[in-house]
Amino acid sequence: MTFQLLSSSSLLSSSIPTLGSHLPPPNSLHFLQPSRPNPRLLRSPWKGGTLRPAQTKISITCLAAERGGAARWASWIPRRVSPEKILRLISGATSSPICQFIESPHTFLHSIDPRIKLVWLLVLVVLPARSHIYMRFGLVLYLSILSIWILPTHIWMDQLRRVALLSGILFIMLGFGSDGVPPLVQLRTPPASVSGLSCLPSSLAGYSYTIMKLGPLQFTRKGLSVASTSACLTFTIFQSASLCLTTTTPEQLASAFRWFMVPLTFIGVPVAEIILTLLLSLRFINLVFDEFRNVALGIVARRIQWHQLTTMETFDVCFMYVHRIFKNIFSHAEQISKAMVARGFRGNSNTHKIYLFSDSSLGIGDFLSLLCLLGLIGATILSEQLLI
Repeated sequence: MTFQLLSSSSLLSSSIPTLGSHLPPPNSLHFLQPSRPNPRLLRSPWKGGTLRPAQTKISITCLAAERGGAARWASWIPRRVSPEKILRLISGATSSPICQFIESPHTFLHSIDPRIKLVWLLVLVVLPARSHIYMRFGLVLYLSILSIWILPTHIWMDQLRRVALLSGILFIMLGFGSDGVPPLVQLRTPPASVSGLSCLPSSLAGYSYTIMKLGPLQFTRKGLSVASTSACLTFTIFQSASLCLTTTTPEQLASAFRWFMVPLTFIGVPVAEIILTLLLSLRFINLVFDEFRNVALGIVARRIQWHQLTTMETFDVCFMYVHRIFKNIFSHAEQISKAMVARGFRGNSNTHKIYLFSDSSLGIGDFLSLLCLLGLIGATILSEQLLI
């Protein structure tokens, strides 16, 4: 006869694995796993009977989401970027005048001769690459103060923020990327104790090639030099060109370029065609930005429900946006060509007289500007010799 002595106390004292110590909620699902032997719950052999394992039940609880509520993992998925936000950014980026002449307020920079402005532009492009680091940051500070003084508030705030952001990104990337990863090499030069030479004394000034470390990357003096040169050169080129275009009319710039390029006519360079192309390009820049802004504002004003569109429908709207921009630009170009033909232009820039309406007289402000330019060049040369 086989006796099975399984008391209730032994079942209660056994360890039953569960996924939670609390009772499952009413909207949970329960799955009963088939019984399996538990070797710890065996009968004692001296009391007789057959050894038989106890039967355990494992409860697996799966909590379901409430009706009408989103699952928790849905909050982890990032929201997609709405095309309407991109269009608003485009319309906001082109809202301020970019490369356009600003007539008011009239400042002293409007009265400077455009030929002197072109010389300043050339010098400001060359100086950041050939000057000391203090002079580079000094040029950036000088252009920033000049922009705040000359341009209206909403224009210089928008321009300086964007140019400073671009220059800052370049400074960080080149600072840690040009010489950021240390080389995994071993010096082949024997130490001073082996070669019999005296040890070189350490620098008293506390010189260190590595300025800062950020994990596996390091910011060295070479990285500082490369990053400061690139960032300051980028800021200088963009902001100086913006100041020149906002305080000088396209006709004045074309006249200044023609004055510098007149000697090239003796070697067969088509100066007249180049100047006409430059003049049309300067007059056409603001039309391009206006079309980008107007078409973007037209799409935003229609209040398109982007979340209800499929992917192909969204791409279709984007392609229509680009197509509309090019269509309007070509339409403006055709109108300009018709206007030139109506005024007697037949394709020969040498025979057609172009009136640029520019005054080439030099005043006191022009001579002061040249003196400041010479002083800046002299300070740059002295900084290379005095500052180490």
